[in-house]
Order: sequence, then structure tokens, then C-alpha cells
Amino acid sequence: MAKNIQPENNGVINIIGNGTKITGNIETSGDIRIDGVLVGNLSTQGKIVIGATGSIEGEVICVNSDVSGQLKGKISVKELLSLKATAKIFGDIITNKLAIEPNAVFTGTCNMGGENNLAAKQKEK
Repeated sequence: MAKNIQPENNGVINIIGNGTKITGNIETSGDIRIDGVLVGNLSTQGKIVIGATGSIEGEVICVNSDVSGQLKGKISVKELLSLKATAKIFGDIITNKLAIEPNAVFTGTCNMGGENNLAAKQKEK
């Protein structure tokens, strides 16, 4: 009998610190926190936290996300996207659940309903 082996992150959290700028795409199976600047796409099978000083310009794909900083681009979240009071999102959101604190800024479109809604939207195109 074959085993389905999932990548393990062993509790490791990847951190892009304040003052660091990365240009390029990032793929990881673990959680990641951005307190610096990322110009490129970010994909993870875990959680993404964009700190208050963090900024991403590109497409983001993840399971969960907490945003306190800025995002310019599309974000696709499989489960819960939480926008904190200092969050600024300029782009489209696709998520299953969305929580927005007062004073958060969001300019773009939002599609909710999870993977079923995402699959339906892709068939329309």
C-alpha cells in the first residue's frame, strides 16, 4: 500500500525581515512572514503574514493569510484572508472566508466561496 507523503515544514517559519528587498518568485511548503519588500510572486502551502512594514508586488497563493502591510496584485487564499486595520490591498481577492478590520483599505474585486467558486470563474473565461 502506497503512502501519500506530504511536504513537512517542521514548524519552520520563513522570514523576510524589515530592510530586505527580494526581486523574484518564492515557493515554499511552509509558513512565511514578510516584513520587508517582495517584488515577485509568492506561493505556499501554508500561511502568509504580511507585517505592517511588509510589501508585496505580485501574485500571492496560500492557504491562510494575515495582512497588515501592503499588497499590489492578486491574492488567492484557500481558507481565511484576514485584513488588519493597517492593511492596504490594491488588486483582486479570491478566498473562501474574508475578515476585514475597520480602516483597512481594499481596492479591487473580491470573489468568495472557495475552490468551487474559483473553478467556476475559471470555466467562464
